[in-house]
Amino acid sequence: MTYEEIKQNESVRTYISQADASLKALGYTEHSFAHVTLVAVKAGYILETLGFDERTVELAKIAGYLHDIGNLVNRVDHSQSGAVMAFRILDNLNFSPEEIAVITTAIGNHDEGTGVAVNPVAAALIIADKSDVRRSRVRNQDTGKFDIHDRVNYSVTEAELKINQAHTLIKLKLNVDLNYGSVMDYFEIFMNRMIMCRKAAETLGLEFKLMINEQQLI
Repeated sequence: MTYEEIKQNESVRTYISQADASLKALGYTEHSFAHVTLVAVKAGYILETLGFDERTVELAKIAGYLHDIGNLVNRVDHSQSGAVMAFRILDNLNFSPEEIAVITTAIGNHDEGTGVAVNPVAAALIIADKSDVRRSRVRNQDTGKFDIHDRVNYSVTEAELKINQAHTLIKLKLNVDLNYGSVMDYFEIFMNRMIMCRKAAETLGLEFKLMINEQQLI
């Protein structure tokens, strides 16, 4: 079973869509197909660039695509509930216990506060998820009613995640429009996420750097 087949699975698509609908009702930024696809692609990019085998890269993509389905149950502890949901889905699709273990462990460890980069797939998922900051995630188009999460995401006009040629450094580079959000706004809500990314990068043998408007901040 491949990542592309998981993407086309109607049950999976329903869970992702309904989970995002719940978050929309709660006022959260977009967590639908754009987000999970981007996370899947970035997680795969990280492990592929670092020379991991093709199947491990595929498992990272699957984990990325499934990582937020737990929001269907509740936003609170969604990583753990998502891991349980993913276990059932993957078991029904006849994944091996070894592959189910890797994917569910990654999903169960992707959220800040409770998650730890316990294996390479978990590390790649953490970095991929926490680096998805972009204007198109903001649902509210009335800038006068933005909360801090809206301001920060809307202020990011460009985001790039890249591993250097020597495979010693992974850098998140953001271009921020300071008319909508400040650098301090970013750190107020994302500091814990950036620390989590740094620890995840260390698990992969990398140094993590954050640059905002060409200035290195971490």
